[in-house]
Amino acid sequence: MTTNVGTVDRILRAALGAVLLYLAFFSGVALFAAPLFKYGAAVIGVVMLVTSTLKMCPIYSVLGLKTCKDC
Repeated sequence: MTTNVGTVDRILRAALGAVLLYLAFFSGVALFAAPLFKYGAAVIGVVMLVTSTLKMCPIYSVLGLKTCKDC
């Protein structure tokens, strides 16, 4: 696996993942009471956290994108 996610991108992904998980399970917002939105947000949130932790995004690999300076 080649690193293709930079520091700023990692921070934004981790923040977005945490917000989506919070909205899905703890916010009480009516929109996230529906199972589709609740579990959809949870899956996307987990994917965002995993890609920020691994410093690798499969979609970036397919598209040939890199947001890191040193890789």
